[in-house]
Amino acid sequence: MKKNAHPKYQQVLFVDSSTGYKFICGSTAQPEEKGTHEGVEYPMYRASISSASHPFFTGSKQLLDAEGRVDKFKKKYEAAKARANKDSSEEGGEEPKEELKEKAKKAPAAKKSVKAK
Repeated sequence: MKKNAHPKYQQVLFVDSSTGYKFICGSTAQPEEKGTHEGVEYPMYRASISSASHPFFTGSKQLLDAEGRVDKFKKKYEAAKARANKDSSEEGGEEPKEELKEKAKKAPAAKKSVKAK
């Protein structure tokens, strides 16, 4: 078996940077920073998020982004709809609804065909 083929496996101190929660786990990570936990010095890795701060595990309903995806879609849709209405009003392409209703009343009704049995 080849020597030095695998990275060094060791106990690493993980620290959640947002809550300060610390836990020890075996890892092949090679952090240069050192930290002490319960009187023992370990290599320390700072994690941006862990089970102590993630909304799924904490049970909080907070969104990580400031604006939800649905809200972004609605805002984009409303902007596109407003642009379309502005473009059609500038061209004068659409007739007012009242005129369309009058045309529908004046148009003769289509005859229904009856099949003989």
